[in-house]
Amino acid sequence: MDSGVIKADPKIEFHLRLKVLYDGMMEVIGDCRPDVVAIESVFHYRNVMSMLKLGQARGVLMLAAANFDLPLVEYSPKEVKAAVTGNGNASKEQVQQAVMADLGLQQPSRFDVTDALAIAICHCHRMRF
Repeated sequence: MDSGVIKADPKIEFHLRLKVLYDGMMEVIGDCRPDVVAIESVFHYRNVMSMLKLGQARGVLMLAAANFDLPLVEYSPKEVKAAVTGNGNASKEQVQQAVMADLGLQQPSRFDVTDALAIAICHCHRMRF
């Protein structure tokens, strides 16, 4: 249906960026009315602070899904890459190219967008089986 990025000003305090993410996700869910929310599961980061912030952002997304009583499914990064490219160790560029080919996109999108679309494609593949 659609894809995009919810952006918050990196200069504002982190808790306010989480609010921007939550409000944006509530708007997207309200507009698109999905049947399910699919997200990437937690994976290991070398930087603990980055991992904590990602976990907090995931929690905000989970809360938004819960507020609409939507089921939530999680897929590991390897699972997503394998579903889209056939290789669980594919690079971001390979995932981007596979998503573009799968969806017939002409212009490459940001990696954030193609990663999110890859999760959606992965979920569609899983639902068929």
